[in-house]
Amino acid sequence: MPQSKVALVTGAYRGLGLETCRQLAARGYSVVLTARDPAKGEPAAQGLRDQGGDVSFHPLDVTDEASIQALAAFVRDRFGRLDVLVNNAGIFPDPEPGSAAASVFAADLAVVRRGLETNTMAALRLCQVLIPLMQGRGRVVNVSSGMGQLADMNGGCPGYRLSKVGLNALTRIFADELQGTGVKINSVCPGWVRTAMGGDQAPRSVAEGVAGILWAATLPDDGPSGGFFRDGVAIPW
Repeated sequence: MPQSKVALVTGAYRGLGLETCRQLAARGYSVVLTARDPAKGEPAAQGLRDQGGDVSFHPLDVTDEASIQALAAFVRDRFGRLDVLVNNAGIFPDPEPGSAAASVFAADLAVVRRGLETNTMAALRLCQVLIPLMQGRGRVVNVSSGMGQLADMNGGCPGYRLSKVGLNALTRIFADELQGTGVKINSVCPGWVRTAMGGDQAPRSVAEGVAGILWAATLPDDGPSGGFFRDGVAIPW
């Protein structure tokens, strides 16, 4: 079994997920990089191995139960435990923000359900299956968004907004039930980042967005749990 800590990142073949894997590997973690498409995920993992990282790839469709179970079996068999789970995989299911089609009045319920299934329910299932592998001591990071803040909620894009509100609620529920253990779980908003989802006009670099994720993934034993953070600073729900 490895002496280094083991981290698993979902949706990690590019953008925030890939950079999170890179930085965790640079800190000495054994990293499991997951992606739905092996043709994209395996080369991404190989690129990090070429940089000296201890990075393995495993395919994961976060909406498929058999895929989740296969991943859990891989982690158990290869490592025997898990120390960090970063629920990064997500989609932006809605039409272009600001467009008439993105209005809540025009929302296609199938689109809303797809957002909830990928961004919320998948994280719930992964937490159910993988937190027990932490053996009472670990870190969970739910990559959320300011678009899921009730304190600053406005119109449009209900599929994405509702899915991130739900993800934040999961953070609170799990944190409460994990009291008394060494497992800490937090939601992190990386900000508006220049990724495939965020677009070229976003003001933040991928490295800037990942900084808060890394902070939550490597919290000390006296760090917070059940909070919502951006850049390591608490923000309103």
